Amino acid sequence: MPAEPILIGLDVGTTGVKAVAVSPAGQVLAVEEESYSLSTPRPGWAEQDPEDWWRAAQDARARLPESRHLGFSGQMHGLVCLDEAGKVLRPAILWNDQRTAAECAEIEERVGLERLIELTGNRALTGFTAPKLLWLRHHEPDVYSRIRHILLPKDYVLFRLTGRQAIDAADASGTLLFDVSDRRWSEEMLDALELPGEWLPPVSESTEHGGAGDQQAAALGVGAIEPGVLSVVLGTSGVVLAPLSAYAHDVEARVHAFCHAVPGLWEAMGVMLNAAGSLRWLRDVVAPNTPYADLLAEAERWPAGAEGLTFLPYLQGERTPHADPSARAVFEGLTLRHDRGGLVRAVLEGVAYGLRDSLELLYELGVEPRVARASGGGARSRLWLETVASVLGLPLELTAVEEGSAYGAALLAGVAGEVFPDAAAAVASSVRVRETIEPNPEWSRVYEDGYARFRSLYPTIRSLEAR
Repeated sequence: MPAEPILIGLDVGTTGVKAVAVSPAGQVLAVEEESYSLSTPRPGWAEQDPEDWWRAAQDARARLPESRHLGFSGQMHGLVCLDEAGKVLRPAILWNDQRTAAECAEIEERVGLERLIELTGNRALTGFTAPKLLWLRHHEPDVYSRIRHILLPKDYVLFRLTGRQAIDAADASGTLLFDVSDRRWSEEMLDALELPGEWLPPVSESTEHGGAGDQQAAALGVGAIEPGVLSVVLGTSGVVLAPLSAYAHDVEARVHAFCHAVPGLWEAMGVMLNAAGSLRWLRDVVAPNTPYADLLAEAERWPAGAEGLTFLPYLQGERTPHADPSARAVFEGLTLRHDRGGLVRAVLEGVAYGLRDSLELLYELGVEPRVARASGGGARSRLWLETVASVLGLPLELTAVEEGSAYGAALLAGVAGEVFPDAAAAVASSVRVRETIEPNPEWSRVYEDGYARFRSLYPTIRSLEAR
């Protein structure tokens, strides 16, 4: 009997590469990780050396079983510039780089905001790929003049491995150069921005390419591949992603519209910049080195609503629903009774309210969710999960495997390698729900009032910031 194939998933993240080996039945056989550094040469800048991704991917993969079935996921939007010989011209500019505010305004003026959203499903945001190209044209003309190819992070690793330049529709959706509705590069965007189309790699579906952006891969990895099943990620950032059977976009682009990793599906996605990152910040400030379990136990002693204490989680500005890099975080309603546990409870609830903002926008697009699949580091907290379920008014399901985007990349490797006939078969074979967290009805009643208070805070704080 031939040996059972092994599926390898590589996730090229912001802090490191995670590599997983998976059986066709969904069993995780091995996990390896390699970290690397983030460079911030100026305030608001974020860069990495693509060679670090390649070295980390090689090292992590070398410790896994041999396999010809290799899939990729990775941080979206990053710009890798190559010359005629395929050599990297400068450090990659990442998704969280904020240098391109002027270029974003230029794009919206050149294309027109309404047309830009119609074409790409998004407005021009500083993290996206196209504004970075314009920034290079303005500020590093020597580098810009030598560009012959551009790639996104995971696809650079693929290029180094195979010599093939390629991209998938899901990851290409975040470049602001892609016609998301028609799933092809947009000649109109390229013409408007005066960018050469020959710089762009050939595009295919994720299931053919064997890769996707990290959030699309994560959605596949938890089985969020049909309308009605959401992906909720409680990672450093927070994500609410809804699969769509037809292209749709918010007219104000308050949520992203991207292609899903599954052919014939799109997605609407809300992103808040600080979810689990908010809890990490609070711990580092008030309780360094304290185990998270201890802080969460203290929070459990507080009732839902934390006696009126509300946290606005805008520690680095916000993306959904406000698209405001100047937004600021706030604790409102502090009293002498509030201790460390009260602050933690308010942070958990504030993040849940931020996710609710995204969900409300999805409702406006006609999304009708019946359940959400939770993942990310915050999903390890039962208190946080029950809080999110109660704020969203949806049951949260936990899957048996918690390896996120790398696991989804392994499933894509299986589809691309014909181990599975399609993505639905991959999910049916590999993804299993192990537990369901139901909303707490008593908490839900409290959180309706709490959410209304949360919603009222941002306009008030914004008016103060504007003074």
